[in-house]
Amino acid sequence: MEDQKKMGQINIELSDEIAEGIYSNLAIITHSQSEFIVDFVKMMPGVPKAKVKSRIILTPQHAKRLYRALKDNITKYESVHGTIKEPVGDAMPPFALGGPSAQA
Repeated sequence: MEDQKKMGQINIELSDEIAEGIYSNLAIITHSQSEFIVDFVKMMPGVPKAKVKSRIILTPQHAKRLYRALKDNITKYESVHGTIKEPVGDAMPPFALGGPSAQA
């Protein structure tokens, strides 16, 4: 039984640099038939230019697992801390990136 537990475990390393994280207040999502691309952007008030701070490329299957995990964690968060309030109106800047996209 102990060997079965060890086989199902993954040893994940987290370097100090990655553990610090990167702040993002905008995600731009595009996709093709074979992948989802999520660009995490940091926008600053009054600055007309924003930088992509990180890009994650996912398979469609992994994107769906991520969606389910986020949904589950948001539900758990809101059950403890209350409903997350979203800004009223269109607070997102317009983007024209050429291709199917969504913003989160």
